[in-house]
Amino acid sequence: MLPTLLVAMDTTALLLALPQLSADLGATNVQQLWISDGYGFLVAGMVITMGTLADRIGRRRLLIVGAAAFTVLSVVAAFAVNPLMLIVTRALLGVAGATLAPSTLALLTNMFRDERQRGKAIAIWATCQFTGGALGPVLAGFLLQHFWWGSVFLAAVPAMALLVLAGPVLLPEFRSDQAGRLDPASVGLSLAAVLLVVYGIKQLTVESARAVPALALIVGAAIGILFVRRQLRSETPLLDLRLLRNRPFTAVLVALVCAGIAMAGTGLLVTQYLQNVLGFSPVASAVLFAPMGLGVAVGTMAAPALARRMKETTAIAGGLMGSALGSLLLVGVDGARALPLVMIGIAVLALGTGPLFALGTGLVVGSVPPERAGSAASMSETGNYFGGSLGFALLGVVAAVVYRSRMDGTSDSLAGAVAASRHLPADQGAELLHTAREAFTASLHVTGVIAAVIFAGLAVLILAMRPVTRTAPAALPDYEATRR
Repeated sequence: MLPTLLVAMDTTALLLALPQLSADLGATNVQQLWISDGYGFLVAGMVITMGTLADRIGRRRLLIVGAAAFTVLSVVAAFAVNPLMLIVTRALLGVAGATLAPSTLALLTNMFRDERQRGKAIAIWATCQFTGGALGPVLAGFLLQHFWWGSVFLAAVPAMALLVLAGPVLLPEFRSDQAGRLDPASVGLSLAAVLLVVYGIKQLTVESARAVPALALIVGAAIGILFVRRQLRSETPLLDLRLLRNRPFTAVLVALVCAGIAMAGTGLLVTQYLQNVLGFSPVASAVLFAPMGLGVAVGTMAAPALARRMKETTAIAGGLMGSALGSLLLVGVDGARALPLVMIGIAVLALGTGPLFALGTGLVVGSVPPERAGSAASMSETGNYFGGSLGFALLGVVAAVVYRSRMDGTSDSLAGAVAASRHLPADQGAELLHTAREAFTASLHVTGVIAAVIFAGLAVLILAMRPVTRTAPAALPDYEATRR
């Protein structure tokens, strides 16, 4: 659980530290973008390779190597002396972070042979992942009040060091007997495709010129097609795309991506709403936004109990319908009831996704033989990253279009309107702020409707899929044997 929690926290904690470290290191706007996004880009780009590599060289071995690298690189990042050093270190941290998530998830299939225990373990794993993402900004806010920005990186060092020392003693080792040689060409194609696509998606929301992001998407998609063709023709593929022939497997992957889109897009709008419409500070906004991460945590922890009382697909679909209702609460956000509705809405929305992230992830790794668990885990993680990136881009663009139409083209963003209001006479500035905040609130309403439609559609998709065929416990490797 330690690496799962810490990698998720590291993804979000830097957001609050970015202004302070940028001022200290003298980072330009472009350098700030690479400092914040370099980590996520490399995690997304390398997770496919690392998930399959774990099956071949040993899941415990890769986990320990990744944790050791993460520890050292966190110290280097904390004491970076210039923007370039921090950008490179953050990118290498992303490579190390990519080894951790698929390795931990795949190891759970070896450590817990009983289906019920495995389901509970995966639920705890998912809880750590999403709780870490929610607690990252809160922890960063606390550290930044008492220490310098490097403390945000050093927070991961003690726990990762403990993992390096205790992992070889406590964790079993597993590698596939069917492992073949690693294909460097496939590694390069997968990395290039994912990096270009994720870069293009992210930059569509921040670049005024769309040509470069659009070109990145086109080239990334073309490379992705080449990667797919190579995998389908290979006897020992880097990523076994034949797993997609399993309908439940594919349906859950689609649900994970689309739920990520809805959650990321909603989160983007809500955090901006808390700061620029309701006027809360970044730290206060992080605390008020915590119900989203905590809601997922409660939902994932409750998922195994729900699965004992009903079919897994029913629990997942029911949760997604709850998420749809939570999304609709955001449509009523306005005036004096704005803050309570926002907090209740994101909490209910997140709570409903818990069964999908816990039971759905269990369905993904449980629908394949144990020797393919690393590959399946990497596909699940890649789906999560793509969903988040698509959510920021697609729903961010929709929200921007709604905002600009309400402002009649006089303002491109709420943050821009806030900055412009400071240079206007008091009455004109107040009027501009009022209009801009109303326009942004309208974009939040539209985002809530879109998220509700996505969640409701996913509920129908999950109910329509056939029950998964589980691998018999006897087929799993013996725990003591793999540990020896």
